[in-house]
Amino acid sequence: MGDKKEFFQVKVNDFDFSFTKEEIEKLDFIQDSSFSFNLIKQHRSVSALVTDSNIPEKKFNIEIEGENFEVAIKNELDIKLDQMGFSAVSTKHVKEIKAPMPGLVLEIDVKEGQQVNEGDKLLILEAMKMENSIVIHTAATIKNIIVKAGQAVEKGQVLIELD
Repeated sequence: MGDKKEFFQVKVNDFDFSFTKEEIEKLDFIQDSSFSFNLIKQHRSVSALVTDSNIPEKKFNIEIEGENFEVAIKNELDIKLDQMGFSAVSTKHVKEIKAPMPGLVLEIDVKEGQQVNEGDKLLILEAMKMENSIVIHTAATIKNIIVKAGQAVEKGQVLIELD
C-alpha cells in the first residue's frame, strides 16, 4: 500500500475534479487568516475568501475575485460510504452547535424546545464584517440556547445544546 496515493474528489458548482494529496501539497498556497487564502498559479496571484463552511460535511462557499463557488470535498472513505449507501455525517448524532469562528451573535432564530430540521437556520454570526448563517445538518430539538444576541463568542464555544 506504500505506492497508493491518497486522493480527493472535489465538486465545484457542477464540475468534478480529482486531486492527489501530493498535487495539493505542491501548490503555492498561503493562508492569510482563518478564512482568507492566496494562491499563486502560473505567476498570477488569486485571493479566495471562505464565506460559509460546513466542516462535518466538507462543504464550503468560496468567493474568488467577486465570484461565488460551492465546493464539496470527498476523500476515499466518503466515496466508499456513498457507494455503499451510507453517509458519514448521517451516522453522527450532534449534541451541540459550536461557533465555527470567533464573532458576534447578531440574531437567534430558534427557541428552546423547538423542533428543527436539516438546513434550518439557527442563528446569524457576524465574523470579519460578514454575516454567516449557522444552520443545522440534522433533525433535532433545541435543548438549551447558551448565547444571546449581541454576545461575542470564541471559535469552538458552544452556542446551542441539542436533544
